[in-house]
Amino acid sequence: MFESYIFTQQYWWFIVSLLGAILVFLMFVQGGQMLIYPLGKTETERTLLVNSLGRKWELTFTTLVTFGGAFFAAFPLFYSTSFGGAYWVWLIILFAFIIQAVSYEFRTKPNNFLGQKTYEAFLFINGALGTLLIGTAIATFYTGSEFSVERLNITNIGGSGSFAISQWQGPAHGLEAALNVKNLLLGFSVLFLSRVLGLQYFMNNIADAEIKKRAKKHLKINAPLFLIFFITFIITLLLDGGFAVKPEDGTVYMQPYKYFHNFIDMPLVALIFLIGVGLVLFSLFDGIFRDGEKSIWFGGSGTILVVLSLFLIAGYNNTAFYPSTYNLNHSLTIYNASSNPYTLKVMSYVSLLVPFVLAYITYVWRAMNRKKLDSDEIQSNPHSY
Repeated sequence: MFESYIFTQQYWWFIVSLLGAILVFLMFVQGGQMLIYPLGKTETERTLLVNSLGRKWELTFTTLVTFGGAFFAAFPLFYSTSFGGAYWVWLIILFAFIIQAVSYEFRTKPNNFLGQKTYEAFLFINGALGTLLIGTAIATFYTGSEFSVERLNITNIGGSGSFAISQWQGPAHGLEAALNVKNLLLGFSVLFLSRVLGLQYFMNNIADAEIKKRAKKHLKINAPLFLIFFITFIITLLLDGGFAVKPEDGTVYMQPYKYFHNFIDMPLVALIFLIGVGLVLFSLFDGIFRDGEKSIWFGGSGTILVVLSLFLIAGYNNTAFYPSTYNLNHSLTIYNASSNPYTLKVMSYVSLLVPFVLAYITYVWRAMNRKKLDSDEIQSNPHSY
């Protein structure tokens, strides 16, 4: 099944893409954290919102770690280049997730010296920074980053004593990505998408008429903002040039309308994208104009399909998934950045267990959501967040 090296490379790009898509969906937790005060006008309501998210936040964190681990194992050169070079971005993201974990643990603990409002502020910071920076980092798959790759550096023990294969060429070490308008378009798209999904999740998970009413009101504000940023990003992505790879020698060059051509050349991926967009749009309609209790499932499914398709056009069809703006031919592809054949083959067999893990997560989710969360349950639960 996994005898071909090229097949396993493509297979693992699909697995990484799927994990990234699931991560973006699960960031409804981060979106919900930004809405605790707009939706919760009393202490009881805010506690209700926090506990609703508290039942799911570990899923997001675990998926983030799994996503990073899969990237490290399958495409180690990307991991060392991005995490080792653009370290300021990843350190800020790591800090944001650390304060999230601390906040859920200590928010209502007696005698915590920072106070409850401080931990609620930490949750907002995690929501805003986590979504914006992860979206901005993903956007560099299409815009490129300032790095060089020299595989012979591994044998260079003289001079500076550097053993790094990859070197970051810019002084900002990843923070320069925030100066690129296209990167920010995707960053704010992810931010407002997470808020939309967070609102839809609250409408599905919490039995409180006032919170649901406020959620609908804020959905009318956040949905248009998400659509503005996302549509603008997609238009610029399809109309700009992209980083194409010549299959005969691996040379990277700029091709006009590259990502538009990727959709045309891969009609199944284009269909996945269009179905995903349709589901997201229907979820917005359902959340604003109808009851909205099921909108999170339409919005979540659509999000996974859209993000999956965007990852696929970034790596498939002879495309450099991590372009170098310093030197085009130092760009990373799924072929020159992957692990060796044996590692990918063994990992591929292990990955066949993933559907069972997803089935378990689905079972646990349904068990926790069998009854909607209400204030009575929070007040009677001594282990609330």
